[in-house]
Amino acid sequence: MRADRVTVPGFTRLTECSTAVPLMSERLPDPMAPLPHRPEAAPPARIGLDRAEAVVVERYARLVRLAHLVLPPALGRHRRILLAHGVVQRALPGLTTGRGEVPVPEGGTDPAGYAWVRGRVLSAALSFERRPRLWPRRLPPPRALRPGLPVVWGLRFLPRAGGTEELALDRALAGVSAPARAAFALAALEELGARDVAALLAAAGVAEPDAALAEAAGVRARTGESAGVLPASHEFDPCQVRARPTDLLSRRRGKRLTGVGLAAVAASCALAVASPAPAPAPVPAGGGTRGEVAPVAGTRDGAPALGARSLTRTDAGQWTDTSRMDFTAWPPRGGRVEDARLLGRALRAWRAPEAAEVTLVRSRATPVKAPASPPRLLYAGDVTGSAVVLLHDGGRVARYTEPLDGSAPPSLEVARTDGADVTTAAALVVSRTENGVRFLLAPWVSEAGTRDLLRPGGAGQKLRVAGDGVTEAVAGPPVAGTACERWPVVRLRSSSRIAEDHAFLVTDLGELTTAHLSYTPPPGGRAPARSPREATGKAALAAWARIGCRLAGLERGGVRSVNTWDFAEQDLPEKAGRAVWGCTRTGTWRGPGRVLVHLRLPGGRAAPVRLIGESGPTAACGRFGRHLVASTAWRAPSGRWYALAAGSREVRALTVSGHERERGRTQALGTGGAPDPRVTGRLPGGDEVAELDYR
Repeated sequence: MRADRVTVPGFTRLTECSTAVPLMSERLPDPMAPLPHRPEAAPPARIGLDRAEAVVVERYARLVRLAHLVLPPALGRHRRILLAHGVVQRALPGLTTGRGEVPVPEGGTDPAGYAWVRGRVLSAALSFERRPRLWPRRLPPPRALRPGLPVVWGLRFLPRAGGTEELALDRALAGVSAPARAAFALAALEELGARDVAALLAAAGVAEPDAALAEAAGVRARTGESAGVLPASHEFDPCQVRARPTDLLSRRRGKRLTGVGLAAVAASCALAVASPAPAPAPVPAGGGTRGEVAPVAGTRDGAPALGARSLTRTDAGQWTDTSRMDFTAWPPRGGRVEDARLLGRALRAWRAPEAAEVTLVRSRATPVKAPASPPRLLYAGDVTGSAVVLLHDGGRVARYTEPLDGSAPPSLEVARTDGADVTTAAALVVSRTENGVRFLLAPWVSEAGTRDLLRPGGAGQKLRVAGDGVTEAVAGPPVAGTACERWPVVRLRSSSRIAEDHAFLVTDLGELTTAHLSYTPPPGGRAPARSPREATGKAALAAWARIGCRLAGLERGGVRSVNTWDFAEQDLPEKAGRAVWGCTRTGTWRGPGRVLVHLRLPGGRAAPVRLIGESGPTAACGRFGRHLVASTAWRAPSGRWYALAAGSREVRALTVSGHERERGRTQALGTGGAPDPRVTGRLPGGDEVAELDYR
């Protein structure tokens, strides 16, 4: 093995994570290769120091990876990496042997020395999640509070970036117990069976090995077939890491504050020596002394504000006196808006997510660079077991979340909000758990309720809102790929101070912001083109009830609004009823949109919706794309096939492939078999509009 020297400010240490190139015919074992089959090599109760050191040196990378997988993710990525190395380096025997004998699996592949060292590493890693009976949940376990080597100053270590599968596995492991992570790691890295894993867990002090195996099986079920090979990837290798500097600005500020403090102490000592002793001051009634030092303004418990003072705060009543109804009109709310330490952590997380060791999530096409100016504080408080801070920098909203019990590392989610208005800035997702979604409502929202988008005739329910603007939990929409039997939406009403009788619908699509739902009715004779309106009327709810389940495909797409436009109505041949041609446009915060053209056949909610096609990015079905034609094949109840075609309001004539042009905005042409029509439309000025290029 080769010892790589890592030099950082104030500390130098040797790590043995790489293998030297063998000289001549010398061959060194691969530290990650399966161990030889040695079922007879039962580990003794104690092994010699030289023998244990040889095992650690030879299998260092494998042991460190095992410890890294078992250690709690709540420790943070940097500390977890260092502790994984420390656990293995402290596995050498001392004056005592720890737990003693560790069994070797029947038919296993572990030599006796490796089995003994692995048991020591496993027991030590598991101890980082063990809490005494009366230990406070807000504090880390006792083992995590003990200092130890290795120590790194001035740098932060991060694992190498992985893909979506590695991220999914990391999140799944963060949600299970330490014994479950140990069971998963032993099965994946050591290639052991359930019986062998249970024996090793029991020897390491796990009270219920079977429960740990069941949890590990759940992790494998959620992450798929790749679960067995992902632990051997670079994402979970604490020997191949990226080095980043710590927060340089905070470090510099800390040095300055330390220097100022030392100078102040020196000056005070000099004055105390040079000045005569003052006469005793009278004690005021009620006790206390005049010499008590008050905490510094803008701090909590005398701690530095760490940038919290720079946050912009909007007056509570400003939304009633402004014409700009967006996030700039939101006042700060929540029970921790004066918690300078929490606000400082949120600011540092947004300024340098990697240095702050937060899990970063962003909406599509959202930049994650630090704010160019002090952001606006929207909310700071405790919601469903987590401290939450919402910030706005003019074009983006960031949500910083840290669990109160330290069960997981903090997270930061950033979403675009440029161009927000009274509807798209009406609500933000402040918490999303298994029990539902909680929203923070805008100050101009005077009434809130919920309803099922798929049941237009159903009654809505009132939504309780706390004094700080946070709603009760609302059921989330169905997960993509599951049965779509309901789609909860939130119905909000604006205050009469800014609009009269203005109610609108928003829905959760898995992001920090909500999506605004609207509806454009079909053209009415020679009336001017109609603009989108709120999807709260009878016709709008009936239309959305037929296509609401299509929203499932829009999750985490940076969606700002979704409008469905009924651009034509057509009487079907053979008196089969009246069908409605529609175009549903999805608008995103970044600008480009996608459209879904469909035909709603008669028959109520149970009738099928014919999907004509999807196209995008495109301006069709929007403000700058008001002309549209579409066609499809339809089979009448008699069995005869027809080519159906329709155009929007300005279309004067249609030409279906294989037929002559005919006047009108709809056509139904009988065919001998199943047709594959294409249509073009003619506008009043003679221009033609072609059917969209569907993908």
